Amino acid sequence: MKVIEKPVEIEQGDSFKVLLSKYGALALDKQENLSELIGETEGELDIEKGLLTFGDIEFPVQILGFYMQDSKQWSWAWDNEDIFGADFIQSAKEIKAIGEEFDIEAFTTPMLNADFNDCHTLAMTATGILKMDAYYGVSEDDLDIFVLIKSDLIEEVDSPRKFRDTFYTFQKNFNIYPKIAFESYTKLKGYGFKPHDDFALAKIGEARVMAGYTERGNVTRLLIFGDDDR
Repeated sequence: MKVIEKPVEIEQGDSFKVLLSKYGALALDKQENLSELIGETEGELDIEKGLLTFGDIEFPVQILGFYMQDSKQWSWAWDNEDIFGADFIQSAKEIKAIGEEFDIEAFTTPMLNADFNDCHTLAMTATGILKMDAYYGVSEDDLDIFVLIKSDLIEEVDSPRKFRDTFYTFQKNFNIYPKIAFESYTKLKGYGFKPHDDFALAKIGEARVMAGYTERGNVTRLLIFGDDDR
């Protein structure tokens, strides 16, 4: 009997940590695609036009929110329509609507006490949930404005090695549930997923990436099999 794999979706009762676990690794993967395109060039944001430029490269963007460095607070763009206008905060409004539907307090609270890393986790989660291609933070005086990017200019670069390295970085640097993260990242990339008691496999073409776990679910090893580019 064929087992139908459970898709990656937001479920009632999901905490923000669970959401970050589900969608964060994919967002980190997409950030690497953006970095391949823009290199070390810093972006310039035209708020009135809703455009982010890197030299000759231009992206229309959606404004997600901003971080106030002096007060260490995050403010959602959906609560600042008078500043950004309605056209450029539609994605932020989608996040708020998702928060209302699934009772996610972080998405429905206008201002959050936060540090700079928290802003990245919010942007990463929104990028994954809304199927954006990347996010970017622009510093303006004492503000850091975070925007979401959707563009065909950002090409997806895939390999078993990139998958392994991205997941390793994600589970090492963020407070997440590794088992949920590995399964979700695998499925959102469209790869085959096979769970076992103390490890799981991601099937990427002829290659396999194996994540081994402790009894508490922490990652003990990440290995690639059947791939020459290691």
